[in-house]
Amino acid sequence: MTAPPTERLEPLAADVFARLAAVTEDVPAELRAREVGTVQEVGQGVAWIRGLRRVAAEELLTLGDGTLAMVTDLDPGRIGATLLGGDAGLRAGDRALRTGRVTDVPVGPRLLGRVLDPAGRPLDGHGPVGATRRLPVERDAPAVFDRDPVETPLTTGLTVLDTLLPIGRGQRELILGDRQTGKTTLAVEALANQRESGVVGVYCAIGQRASAVAKVVEDLKARGAFGQCVVVVAGGEDPPGLQFIAPYAATTIAEAFVGQGRDVLIVYDDLTRHARAYRELSLLLRRPPGREAYPGDIFYIHARLLERAAHLRETLGGGSLTALPIVETQAQNLAAFIPTNLISITDGQIYLSPRLFQKGLLPAVDVGRSVSRVGGRAQRRAYRDVAGALRLVYAQYEELETFARFGTRLEPATRRTLERGRRVRELLKQRPFEPRTPLEQIAMLVPLVDGLFDPVPLPQVAAAAEAVRAAARRELVMVGERIARGEPLMAEDRNRILDTARRAIVPVTDAGSA
Repeated sequence: MTAPPTERLEPLAADVFARLAAVTEDVPAELRAREVGTVQEVGQGVAWIRGLRRVAAEELLTLGDGTLAMVTDLDPGRIGATLLGGDAGLRAGDRALRTGRVTDVPVGPRLLGRVLDPAGRPLDGHGPVGATRRLPVERDAPAVFDRDPVETPLTTGLTVLDTLLPIGRGQRELILGDRQTGKTTLAVEALANQRESGVVGVYCAIGQRASAVAKVVEDLKARGAFGQCVVVVAGGEDPPGLQFIAPYAATTIAEAFVGQGRDVLIVYDDLTRHARAYRELSLLLRRPPGREAYPGDIFYIHARLLERAAHLRETLGGGSLTALPIVETQAQNLAAFIPTNLISITDGQIYLSPRLFQKGLLPAVDVGRSVSRVGGRAQRRAYRDVAGALRLVYAQYEELETFARFGTRLEPATRRTLERGRRVRELLKQRPFEPRTPLEQIAMLVPLVDGLFDPVPLPQVAAAAEAVRAAARRELVMVGERIARGEPLMAEDRNRILDTARRAIVPVTDAGSA
């Protein structure tokens, strides 16, 4: 006779329960108190919550079905939180749970070559980032006594920057200009040209279109630099809270590499949109508006961000964080509210002129309205020998250029200054993503300052400069090594450069004459 089904299952059930008891008998029982709040009101990008009496500022909350939010306002009776995700499934009455940690982001070398949002969620479709260490997005800037002077150059490969507007490792150099003047291209070129220097790159996109970010990623991949870069994206369609924390999260990711003694270059693209996102957030949280409806602490949010860029002392690893924030101007107005704030915070600015851009003089850097307050301290010695004379010639040319338009008779000396200035501007032109080594730049500028390019017709200057750079790569290898080591340009080196340039320029000039 066959046993009933219940009798057959009883031994099996007993065995299962015995095994479960053996597994769980060593696990201590623990009761945990969990504070639960209630979502009172949901707005566009913000939520108001009641019931979380012990919550802390900037603490991360989980609302409803898992939406993340950051505590920003601690008002009597209720708290205000900015949403870090969509609010489509969030309703009044949903639960609000504390996570017990402040808003943080994953850090570490596993993030290199990845695209993620400010909360650390991957956006590139390659699975989880796999980083086990997390750090708060808001961190204190290094103390004054923890910093070393900014003296090591950050070579960008762009002649106009390396020569006339040097950037040092640990510096904050603002890039500003009107729309469509090449601000992003200039910053991404500086990132891409670090592929052989060992400098880690972090690109932070704030409020940008997805197509623009995709182009940046493709440019970095095409130049072989994406593997040592991290891209942090808060798109224009994301909540203002996510856009607001984006630059702080990107800086935290960069600081993790700085703590390992590495040099990092970070680009914020751009802080104009960041300021607008914070203004929107503040108005939604019903904070009192100030000038141009920005809240009163708009200066502070950028100051505390950019103060985190520094060159650390050797006892702290000697790493550096160099910041290139981007800001957009309207109708070339450098005295607007946000540009003025950022100019006063940073160590200099690179102004991109729409007038030069329309003339095809790329990169469209207006040298007269740009400045690097670190100056020659963060420049190789060989550059200092030519930069002063070059800047003087260029300044004189810009001053005389206006008068020359009237067609008046000019003295021979004035005419020579104008002709040399035109050749300076021609040699500072550079096609995108074609970096020049320090040797190529010095080999081109030394003969320029000495007047070797003066007899070359203006249409042939670019070809003559290319011939000089090619000859320098072949014949001046030892000179290039000394320049790279930061040694001064000796008289013998200068003579060798001039001889090489003469031999390279003559065939180009003769071919043009024929």
